[in-house]
Amino acid sequence: MKKIFLAITLAALSSIIFMGCYEPSPLYGKWADNMGNQITFISDGTFVAKIKNSTDTAVTYQGDYSVIDNVLIFSEDTGTTINTEWDIRGSMLYLNWTGTDSVTLALTLYHVSK
Repeated sequence: MKKIFLAITLAALSSIIFMGCYEPSPLYGKWADNMGNQITFISDGTFVAKIKNSTDTAVTYQGDYSVIDNVLIFSEDTGTTINTEWDIRGSMLYLNWTGTDSVTLALTLYHVSK
């Protein structure tokens, strides 16, 4: 009886320790600014973005994203790849976005939802 109780206790403690080690990406959720630009990072490694171009028209991008250190790599479904450095300070995400019109925008997005 004591062995069963000990085994259950150890299993419970182990699961608590491993669950405490998981830390979700700070990018997850929806980020937006007052200009109408927004990026949603989904936990399955995909994203959807609506970014205004140089003619003030919102263009929708979607695909996969990955993170290597401070580089964010957007791989669009169209085959285009955007690499940018990123930084989060408080609830603000800073990154540069190069759109389909080859214009680079310096974005400051606010975390609006998870």
